[in-house]
Amino acid sequence: MVAPNRIAKLVIAVTTISAAIMELIDTSIVNVALNDMAGNLGASIDDVSWVITSYAVANVIIIPMTGFLSQFFGRKRYYMASIIIFTIASVFCGLSTSIWELVFWRFVQGLGGGGLLSTSQSILFEAFPPKQRGMAGALFGMGIVLGPTLGPTIGGLIIDNYSWPLIFNINVPFGIIASLLAYRFVDNGIEPAEKPTID
Repeated sequence: MVAPNRIAKLVIAVTTISAAIMELIDTSIVNVALNDMAGNLGASIDDVSWVITSYAVANVIIIPMTGFLSQFFGRKRYYMASIIIFTIASVFCGLSTSIWELVFWRFVQGLGGGGLLSTSQSILFEAFPPKQRGMAGALFGMGIVLGPTLGPTIGGLIIDNYSWPLIFNINVPFGIIASLLAYRFVDNGIEPAEKPTID
């Protein structure tokens, strides 16, 4: 593994922190749009609450498996696949015409998003030498704090001025840029001598 130069480190930092923020924003951005979704899709408030729950359940399932999956498939491949799954699922969330279709795609989006959070942190820390990891951790922590805080604000602005599908479609350009930057700048890190076996 070649140590990244200053520009590569900056790009990796921006990419990983942006991906983490994007994932965390989506945990809270839909909260302000539930009434609009329920009215548009003909669902009850109880049913539309599954839009939030399905994303959280997917996160809970995938996050503990992230270390294994990144070693089994290779960190770069797994990270890029997570971004692509998250982005594609965001498109289908925006195109959903029924509440259960939206719940399904939110679950898929959560599977992609859950893989971004811990993988982003490991990629960021590995890009910086030990003496700079405190700064990298502070930047990442700032992103972790900003994500859930920005979600309802951005969601409210979108609902007031546009319609709820844009809440999901806004992820698409960021996902495309993040996947291209990850392809160019992220490496597989320290690979194990042999692939882990499925227990």
